[in-house]
Amino acid sequence: MQKAKNVKEFVERMDAAKKVNPKDLSSDQDLSIGIMNLISIEEHLMFSGAKTGKTAFYDQINEIREMRKRMMQKIIPAYEGEVWCISKHLLAASMRLFEVGTKALAAGDADQAYALFDDSYGLYCMFWGLNMGMLNGDPMDVKDAKKGKKTSVPASADAPVKCAAPDGKMGKLKSWVKNAVNCCIE
Repeated sequence: MQKAKNVKEFVERMDAAKKVNPKDLSSDQDLSIGIMNLISIEEHLMFSGAKTGKTAFYDQINEIREMRKRMMQKIIPAYEGEVWCISKHLLAASMRLFEVGTKALAAGDADQAYALFDDSYGLYCMFWGLNMGMLNGDPMDVKDAKKGKKTSVPASADAPVKCAAPDGKMGKLKSWVKNAVNCCIE
């Protein structure tokens, strides 16, 4: 198979290969949200065990953890350094900030909620940037976009990102995910 010219082409190839129905959501994006929820289940089992004193909650943690590890291997089959743990914590933090944001929104604090949603999405984009090789200095690094080098970040990456400043790597990653890792095919 010929090497992809950029990350967008790579993502498109991967999505096309994984989709049974081309109108379905991207498998990896759905899976990443599923992994977030598995991490939350692990946390809730621990807290439920601690709060109730019932070890049956603790006993289920390993089963959920093993499932989460299997699902993460589908997205992160190979890695170096602590990419695996960083990825897990990025997804966990993204999910938790989203949940805190929904509580702030329900409490009527829209500004706080929007800021938390933006931070949550930033962490989610960082997860994809890390796992697509955009944070580890390989040729598709986001910083190359500023130098005019061919990169996976679309030209519109310099356009303002709603809710957050487009400056820095986080803004570039948000724009990249918005444009290149689109989970919905119209």
